[in-house]
Amino acid sequence: MTDNLKQVKLKDREFRLSYPESEIQQDIDLVASKINWDFRNTKEIPLFLSILNGSFMFSADLLKRINFPCEISFVKIASYQGTESTGVVNELIGLNEDVTGRTVIIVEDIVDTGITLDRLFEAIGKLNPKAIKVATLLYKPDSYKGSMKIDYIGRSIPNDFIVGYGLDYDGIGRNLPDIYTVI
Repeated sequence: MTDNLKQVKLKDREFRLSYPESEIQQDIDLVASKINWDFRNTKEIPLFLSILNGSFMFSADLLKRINFPCEISFVKIASYQGTESTGVVNELIGLNEDVTGRTVIIVEDIVDTGITLDRLFEAIGKLNPKAIKVATLLYKPDSYKGSMKIDYIGRSIPNDFIVGYGLDYDGIGRNLPDIYTVI
């Protein structure tokens, strides 16, 4: 696969280019800049909590731009099957770090319905953090039904199914450097 393909076929679906890598990187710069500003005068070491599998690319690129001491950890939670949310959140790998009195910044590839995010807030909230914040590359305001505030948003997008840059269709497409929308 080459960069900036105008269209890709994954399994039985066609996808068109909607969000080139250059724009993705600009939006990550914006998110990192806002986080760096918010933490500019603190001695606190926040924990970035990356939600696998989808956020691995965003997390890696975001953390390279953070200019203060921090930690990163990973949890794996899923609520998708194919192109649809199942409405059921399955926690696959749990949080091992102590978050008591710390700020946790949840790093999501995409905030869609908010089901996963609400479940995460509930679980992390029981561990007595100082604060919980959310950084997402993509946000779907038309499908969001969650109750949590999204603190850092790279880009708001329509309620379409997308793949690439960590996002998948039945396990494939995560390796694409650009993001594509189903046709």
